Amino acid sequence: MAVEASSSDLTQAVALLAAGVVAVPIFRRMGLGSILGYLAAGVVIGPFGLGIFYDPAAILKVAELGVVMFLFIIGLEMQPSRLWSMRRQIFGLGLLQVGVCAALLTGVGLLTGFPASQAFVAGAGFVLTSTAIVMQILEERGEISSEGGQRIVSILLLEDLMIVPLLALVAFLAPAYHPDAGWADRLANVSVGVASIAGLIIAGRYLLNPLFRILADSHAREVMTAAALLVVLGSALAMQLSGLSMAMGAFLAGVLLSESTFRHQLEADIEPFRGVLLGLFFLAVGMSLDLRVVAENWRMIAFYVLAYMLVKALGIYIVARLLRTGNRMALERAVTMAQGGEFAFVLYSSAMAVGIIDGEANAILTAIVIISMLLTPLAILLLHRLMPAVEQSLDGIDVAEDLNGSVLIIGFGRFGQIVSQPLLLRGVDVTIIDNDVDMIQAAATFGFKVYYGDGTRLDILHTAGAGRARAVLICVDKGDTAVKIAEYMRAEFPLVPVLARAFDRGFAMDLIQIGVDYQIRETFESALAFGQATLEQLGVDRDEAAEIVQDVRERDAARLDAQLVGGLQAGRIFMKGNLPVPAPLTPPRRPGRAMDQETASVLGKSTETKEGPDA
Repeated sequence: MAVEASSSDLTQAVALLAAGVVAVPIFRRMGLGSILGYLAAGVVIGPFGLGIFYDPAAILKVAELGVVMFLFIIGLEMQPSRLWSMRRQIFGLGLLQVGVCAALLTGVGLLTGFPASQAFVAGAGFVLTSTAIVMQILEERGEISSEGGQRIVSILLLEDLMIVPLLALVAFLAPAYHPDAGWADRLANVSVGVASIAGLIIAGRYLLNPLFRILADSHAREVMTAAALLVVLGSALAMQLSGLSMAMGAFLAGVLLSESTFRHQLEADIEPFRGVLLGLFFLAVGMSLDLRVVAENWRMIAFYVLAYMLVKALGIYIVARLLRTGNRMALERAVTMAQGGEFAFVLYSSAMAVGIIDGEANAILTAIVIISMLLTPLAILLLHRLMPAVEQSLDGIDVAEDLNGSVLIIGFGRFGQIVSQPLLLRGVDVTIIDNDVDMIQAAATFGFKVYYGDGTRLDILHTAGAGRARAVLICVDKGDTAVKIAEYMRAEFPLVPVLARAFDRGFAMDLIQIGVDYQIRETFESALAFGQATLEQLGVDRDEAAEIVQDVRERDAARLDAQLVGGLQAGRIFMKGNLPVPAPLTPPRRPGRAMDQETASVLGKSTETKEGPDA
């Protein structure tokens, strides 16, 4: 018997691997994406297909670890400063989209004759988008760090947080009120959740970095891998025991380690497990599709799949357009997020447990969500067929490959073009890469050789000669892109000097903390020259005007030093405002500092930011 059980387990393991290995390449070759391949393979080998598996729920519980690890890696990319900068999108855009879509989907249930509580639970569950599917789609398209991708990530984070109040609301809507589950118990549950989050943050801030430092000194790679898994699974378990989602725990752990020196190694250690388990998750979702329920209720299921997806997409599109998002980006977001998600299964199960819906309704709603997940890649493919993106042709464009310049310039817009001039006049061997084909072609007409290459890709940095260059100049015009390139350079080529263009003060601080050798805010020096010219136009002596501008430089440098220690609000005493209040005491200049090395390292920091002069 033991031999038969062992053989059966091995057969199932082989079937899982074979299903993914066979289906995913086929679906990707057909242009349908890997997710649809996994989902379809799950249907085939599940209890309602070939019948190799009879308990997909058990596999789904294990496979959810793939989502957990995926969110841990996403957390590693989300430094606390970046999350703070996204707070308006998370609690503004996210809440608005969830509220509008929940109202619209509840309206669909009410209009089709369902009681208010059932209509709300069904609609609210469908509002919770599939984090696993959307993040996988964004990763495959390389759009997680893009503006549109960051907005989608913000909404997904808010939806993950919303599962907690929604579960509490389900308990309130339960037809049978339990006096033993009163306000005191619910308040206690909320307190436990808040305390767990606070405990995880404290442990992550004060324990994780020292732990990994000790383990790194042991030079045992397998121990570091085990520790990475322990952090991910331990954080997920802590959140689960406190009544929150495992995914939230893993994401918080990733955020807490995002500024660690071990971030890139942790990501490399977790990546193989994440990929396999995430594929297993999609396989299990496909297995969970009850084809008997679909066959018996196919008209109802087909109606609600189309109605929910269309209405949710409409709500997302309306919110996006109200917030002045472009038509193309709004449509992309609407189609990408139009499906239900894995948290809907949790909400529907809780609603069934308290009597809001019965077992058959739970199976029907689960089938609606799963089919919507199956249709998402097809809907995206249809959108791209109907509205094809304008692709850049690389005809006649040389791709960055085996380059060996002494200086590598990444980004050749207005800033990079000016930077190149003193180097070229001095006879320095300069290599230039950019990912804008139109700009590359225009530069060629002015006598510049620019290679096509994306500096945010590590393989491109290697082939562009970043590791062999005497200096790498990051001249891109997007602040987060510059930070990402700087992180890659410091992690992969720590001995190569890196000089970077900073979009604003916040990104300048990020670049300094990463450890670039020099950074300059793109508008600072020109603004100072403009201010000095204005003073001279007003009749101020040239030498006096130059001295005033030098004082601004020193004040700015001192303020930046204060901010690096005390945060963005520190050092305000060094700014001169125009409010009618008594002027603060003039801060003392640093001794012996007409133009010392420390000042030179921070020249060019502007005071303007995306969030005002204090940002």
